[in-house]
Amino acid sequence: MPKILPIKIYPDKILRQRAATVKKIDKEIKRLILDMGKTMLAKEGVGLAAPQVGLSIRLIVVNTKDGPLALVNPKITRKSWSKELGEEGCLSLPDFLANVKRHKKINAIYEDAAGKKIKIKAEGLLARVIQHEVDHLNGVLIIDYLKKKDLPEEYKK
Repeated sequence: MPKILPIKIYPDKILRQRAATVKKIDKEIKRLILDMGKTMLAKEGVGLAAPQVGLSIRLIVVNTKDGPLALVNPKITRKSWSKELGEEGCLSLPDFLANVKRHKKINAIYEDAAGKKIKIKAEGLLARVIQHEVDHLNGVLIIDYLKKKDLPEEYKK
């Protein structure tokens, strides 16, 4: 039975680390994928990265119309020239929203839960969510896109 995991809240140090590559998709990773999917949905998130639940590995889960989609070792391979501003929140930065400029379209490659390499083309919200979650794997948060003067006091560290 999947369980809801606790979310790491900024300034937890794990949120600033570059996550390690997942070497093998084993039983533990498959269980983590299910737990992360359940956690994301329970917290009404549209995406969740493993560092947000305390594991510094390259795994993200994004919410799609077909349910949670796990991307193991995701890598953005192409970004559109055009960008757009959009409002984003983050489960690790509760009650905070930021306008972030992201690429409108991306191509990415990842492994699914069975270890199969998958290529994906995403645009709109899905592209935004994947970019946001991949940022987490690189220790980047939405507050990094803002000028220091625009940040609430608790995020000016």
